[in-house]
Amino acid sequence: MIRVLSVDDHPLLREGIAALIGNQEDMELIGEASNGREAIDQFRKHRPDITLMDLQMPEMSGLDAISAIRGEFPDARIIVLTTHPGDVQVSRALKAGARAYILKDGKELLDTIRAVHAGQKRLSAEVAAEIAEHATNDALTPREVDVLRLLAKGNANKEIGALLSLTEETVKSHIRSILAKLGANDRTHALAIGLKRGIIHL
Repeated sequence: MIRVLSVDDHPLLREGIAALIGNQEDMELIGEASNGREAIDQFRKHRPDITLMDLQMPEMSGLDAISAIRGEFPDARIIVLTTHPGDVQVSRALKAGARAYILKDGKELLDTIRAVHAGQKRLSAEVAAEIAEHATNDALTPREVDVLRLLAKGNANKEIGALLSLTEETVKSHIRSILAKLGANDRTHALAIGLKRGIIHL
């Protein structure tokens, strides 16, 4: 039996996964969690074969939970189950130790659980396409990500400069670089791309 832990902050989604797994002869759901902190506790308690992990959760994100679990249990097999195919987010999850990254439409879920249990790694087609599309792009620097994040919160150049101890001119130069790297027409467009690709979150 493949023992599965389900981690998601939406009870309806957990119910759907429980029903899906309940119908399989080779799987059983052994635990559930609604945030990253609970996920770590449940993992320690049950030592599941497979953990299904959402990324956007209260208290502690899925990404932090993956890093923590893999730090303690290097053999943990974690599948990210998310609504966001953003390439930057995928890269972060895989770097943190996720073995698969699929979208929450459920079609590939059971096959992916079996594949990861057998030692494979998996990306859903949409996710792979998203990564391929941006493979040659210049990544934003950590400082540029900070600037983009503060822009998303509605800060003006001057405020961003004050918060990051930069001159207003340096902030403008970072913003020009962000627009160029993201292929964005303006700030609003850059924010939309940043959110879609998982570079920043609201």
